[in-house]
Amino acid sequence: MNNIAGPDHRVRATTSPLHFLALLALCSAYIQGPLVKILDFSGALAEMEHFGLNPAPLFAVGVIVFELSMSALILAGIYRWVAAGALSAFTLAATFLAFRFWELPPGAERAMAMNGFFEHIGLVGAFVLVAWYDLRERASGRRSAQ
Repeated sequence: MNNIAGPDHRVRATTSPLHFLALLALCSAYIQGPLVKILDFSGALAEMEHFGLNPAPLFAVGVIVFELSMSALILAGIYRWVAAGALSAFTLAATFLAFRFWELPPGAERAMAMNGFFEHIGLVGAFVLVAWYDLRERASGRRSAQ
């Protein structure tokens, strides 16, 4: 059985099933979204066109591959800090593209867009923390460098 307590007696979350489940929860939208795009590729193309991303097929495939591969790296612990940083930057850019609440008139649609915006900003922060903690673990020698 792995000893999850380090020399300073803090719990090492990287060996915990709870840590994996938390990472899986964080990546869930980045796994579910691409699977939906694969199953409804015409919908994925319409989404890309809606946001002015052309050529739509190239962007749709790129988003699918990017989100699935970054999620896999995070879950596997391979270059986790790079993948978390990449998903953080991607999410920040997508948030400013998709949730432009400041352009909407006051009302329910604006409130929903504002909520979506700040929920995604929360995801950005969570991915930054994942990257930060992964880099700290590497610097302290608790994980092998990848």
